[in-house]
Amino acid sequence: MMKLILIGVPGAGKSTQGNLLAKQLNVPYLSTGHIFRNIAKEKTSLGRYVKETMSAGHLIPDGKTVPIVQEYLRRREYQSGYIIDGFPRTIEQAEAFKNGIDKVIYLELPDKEALWRIAYRNKDIREDQTIAAMKKRIDLFHAVTKPVINYYKKEGKLAIIDGTKSIKSVNKEILKNLGKQVVKNNIKEWQPKNKKILAVTGLAGSGKTEATNYFAEKGLIVIHFGNIVNEYINRNNLEHNRTTHQKIRMDLREKYGMEAFAFLNKESITKALDKANFIVIDGLRSFEEYQYLQREFKDVDIVILCLWASKELRYKRLSKRIYRGKLKGGKRDIEEVTEINKGPTIALADYMIINEGSFEDLHSKLDNVYRDVQFA
Repeated sequence: MMKLILIGVPGAGKSTQGNLLAKQLNVPYLSTGHIFRNIAKEKTSLGRYVKETMSAGHLIPDGKTVPIVQEYLRRREYQSGYIIDGFPRTIEQAEAFKNGIDKVIYLELPDKEALWRIAYRNKDIREDQTIAAMKKRIDLFHAVTKPVINYYKKEGKLAIIDGTKSIKSVNKEILKNLGKQVVKNNIKEWQPKNKKILAVTGLAGSGKTEATNYFAEKGLIVIHFGNIVNEYINRNNLEHNRTTHQKIRMDLREKYGMEAFAFLNKESITKALDKANFIVIDGLRSFEEYQYLQREFKDVDIVILCLWASKELRYKRLSKRIYRGKLKGGKRDIEEVTEINKGPTIALADYMIINEGSFEDLHSKLDNVYRDVQFA
């Protein structure tokens, strides 16, 4: 069973992808736009109301939209799944529509591209598809429907797809997000070529914890390299400051080498990879740790993600920490880059995310990396 929602500005390709996915996934495609246009043709008071509302470029009120869609979904053909295009369009509709949706696909397309597509479609233009009407519908989308995208993003159900690409490429990306792939014209469950480790690095305050928490919320197993030091300090009632952390780290590296934290976490990593194909390491530091992982896990793809932010912003974030709030400063940065040998790890990262915006901005960037690594 698969229940999907397609969202995007007019002209984004929702109907094209909806019909294509319906054939591939063997579930019916339901366009709420078609529903309302059919109702508008009826010689009833509701039909006249819908026609006048749509002709004016307005949305059908939630009080009428939700019951109409729910009534359609009670039909037998939708009991085993469906693909909905054009609904929900408001936050109120999204909150009222609790129907076990698996994924919400947002086909992202610039307004100019959407207008160009509509203007050059090789078919008769409907009354509600004139350029003036389309501009009004696009403005309405940004004002009313954009919040719906954030609503589903917070629920962890949103997949953002670049709608400017070809129909085939967009379809492929959607299937990837659904864990599917096309094999000899048949849809199969997607299978990774290799197991993967996404190792997160960056200087203090760059956002590593927020990043790994985000990946954990997606269900990925996270191995925290720094827990060895933190647990030792807590166990011995020591203070979390730069001097203490540095001494413990250097003592461990003197005993086990610069790859100490990868070496000490080898068993945890092995167990995690036995359970999952894709895991995350929080706190990759020395380049020797990276090289150790490559040697010990030869059949696993080791991918480095670096978080970056300016010194001023990082220090500001660190000063607000209640726990380990004293672990900041230029001296610590230099120690991590040189003595701990984090410099090459940062320089050779496969992905670099600049984390100087909102949590929503960071999560969007992390999601792009996640999908890129997951389906590589």
